[in-house]
Amino acid sequence: MIRARFNSIRLLTYLKETIITVLPEPSHVQNVFQAILKPGTLSKNGLSKERLFIDCSTIDPRSSAQVANAVHSTGQGKFVDAPMSGGVVGAEAGKLTFMIGASDDLVDRVREVLMLMGKRVVFLGPQSSGLKGKLANNYLLALNNIATAEAMNMGVKWGLDPKILTDIINTSTGECWPSKINNPVPGVISESPASKGYEGGFGTALMNKDLKLAMQTAKEAGIKCQLGPLARDIYSEIEESDELKDKDFSVVYKYLGGK
Repeated sequence: MIRARFNSIRLLTYLKETIITVLPEPSHVQNVFQAILKPGTLSKNGLSKERLFIDCSTIDPRSSAQVANAVHSTGQGKFVDAPMSGGVVGAEAGKLTFMIGASDDLVDRVREVLMLMGKRVVFLGPQSSGLKGKLANNYLLALNNIATAEAMNMGVKWGLDPKILTDIINTSTGECWPSKINNPVPGVISESPASKGYEGGFGTALMNKDLKLAMQTAKEAGIKCQLGPLARDIYSEIEESDELKDKDFSVVYKYLGGK
């Protein structure tokens, strides 16, 4: 409790010189910064150092670069992309991982701020590198989630106990975040969204958004994605279902006919 209060006080002291944004879509980030950067909106009075903008949204690198250029060209400060990973569970426990794209001279300053909210800050390279790392991670997560749901559905339909099957997977080569932390079968992990009617967690629409952003960014770089389009179609069908939409993305298990 004392540590949490201390971190809160420290975080408040940063707010004069640091602005942190976390928004769902690229257009949201662009609109917010368009408003922030209007002449007269931000004052430099009382600042002891150049203002720092840390965007923790998961958006496409091209949009992020456009915002960064706008920040730098207006002389309002420095912009850093710092998408986070760890999900709702990680956020509630203060154990998020931040992937940052920034100039070398900003890394220590950014890390000091973000460590108040997470357990790990990884520097990936210049601006937009954090987003590229996050999109690669979430692309894999989107695929792993479907593969885990299919494997669990197989086992349950074959008559296997889902908890025993999960234990086998998590102590073998099939282990992954969807099998260990966010298992899609209700009752296997008591605190998972699946055990709470697939409520909370990471929504299917957000997962599909990140998947599409990853494929878009890959296409711009001439990178072929074979499995992505198949996963996108599955998540899109879930989004169109009145019964399944607005649920945690592990609801793909239910979409597949899982018990």
